[in-house]
Amino acid sequence: MDNGIKRKTNLILVGMMGSGKTTVGRLVADRLGWDLIDTDQLIVDRTGASIPALFQEKGEAFFRRLEKEVLLELKARKRMVVATGGGTVLDGENRRLLQETGLVIYLKTAPTVLAARVGHGEGRPLLMGRDPVQVLTALLEERETFYRQADLVVVTDGRTPSQVAEEIIIRAAGRGIGRTGRPERSEGEKDGSGTAVIDQSRG
Repeated sequence: MDNGIKRKTNLILVGMMGSGKTTVGRLVADRLGWDLIDTDQLIVDRTGASIPALFQEKGEAFFRRLEKEVLLELKARKRMVVATGGGTVLDGENRRLLQETGLVIYLKTAPTVLAARVGHGEGRPLLMGRDPVQVLTALLEERETFYRQADLVVVTDGRTPSQVAEEIIIRAAGRGIGRTGRPERSEGEKDGSGTAVIDQSRG
């Protein structure tokens, strides 16, 4: 999935829930002066319903249809960082749209790390009432092949959001995307132990 990379003008973050797509995406967007687009949040804003409510009341197929509509609209935009939902890559047309929209970056994270970040899955319909590690391991096995079709893979385990964002910016610049040079770190993004501090947002 490397065709036409130098013509791409956006950064697309894919990965499991808890991988930090929204958290890292916000840092990257701020440093580049770009817009951050969270596809899940766009759906919530448009429907007036939470993601769990949409899954429960309308079903996953309905949610995925809205997701595809959002991706189609974003295709024409430039200078944005897009944080996608964890299951976006399951649909072949979605994967094509992501590639046409920007440089796709997979935030690779181990299931145990994901589970520690998301807890018991409040606000995450696929986890509710189930063992997080077991569910996340199974979901990752199902999705890993699709995630790895990304243009870049960035490991997040044991790293701060700032460190992950910095790597993304540097590697994207090497593809002619964003800006060149080494980005400055934001203050207050380490917890003192060097452990990644990822917030509990849907990314």
